Amino acid sequence: MADTDKHKKEPHQTDHSRRNFLKNSGMVAGGVVGGSLLGGLFMRERDEKHKTKPSGTKHETSFQEARIFFTREEDFKALEAATERIYPKDKNGPGAIELGVPFFIDKQLAGDWGINARDYRKGPFKAYDYNDPAQVKSDDAAEPHPRGGQGQGKESTDSIMRDQSLLNRREIFIEGVRTLNDASQKQHKTTYDQLEKDQQIDILKTFENGEVEMKSVPSQAFFSLLRQATIEGAYADPLYGGNKDMEGWKMKEFPGAYPSYLGKIDKDEFFKPQPVALKDSQQH
Repeated sequence: MADTDKHKKEPHQTDHSRRNFLKNSGMVAGGVVGGSLLGGLFMRERDEKHKTKPSGTKHETSFQEARIFFTREEDFKALEAATERIYPKDKNGPGAIELGVPFFIDKQLAGDWGINARDYRKGPFKAYDYNDPAQVKSDDAAEPHPRGGQGQGKESTDSIMRDQSLLNRREIFIEGVRTLNDASQKQHKTTYDQLEKDQQIDILKTFENGEVEMKSVPSQAFFSLLRQATIEGAYADPLYGGNKDMEGWKMKEFPGAYPSYLGKIDKDEFFKPQPVALKDSQQH
């Protein structure tokens, strides 16, 4: 008889325990009505886990510093070295490598900019004789981008005839950095990134002067494009992969993406703002 009573009470006790659990946890009929309570519990559990981590092991991972476009490491190393010579580290602040400029260029080449997606890409293309020094060193050959049609340029057709390569920017950069390594191997028997600074500068100058033969574009055009992308990477919003920690803006004392100065303009003391990136100015 005692065993029978025991078996009769167990379901009742089980149901009672389940109802108490559902009531206490805020779950009713399969739905969460105490979401904030449960969320708080989960958040506290996560915070406790973080608190138990040993101190002194902080490592900040930058997900921007990963190659998307460049697949060959030797190409990317040549790019790194070339950008550093164009924008070197000095007493004023970090250089191109520390600012993340090579990764900025990599990401730009991986996107629409790399394939000239917004440019007019139909012919006719102006043919250059790259064995003719007069044409290779001309302004038309050196300028990688078309000028506007509002009076810029020497003639009305000058603004149309500036971007005359069949190659897109991706292809120009690949050929350019590989030609950098080829020129380095011919002159110094090593890759461009392994050269001394003065040697790297000397080779870059030959590109700037149009003295290096490239298959599809004048070397001047590659150098001009490289220089433009390097400067943009040093001063673009960090969102795009360069200007790491806004150090480029700090050197220029550029305030960044301040949405408003309304709270500052009436103050008497001098206001020197710290740079603000887009991701910080858009927090809600």
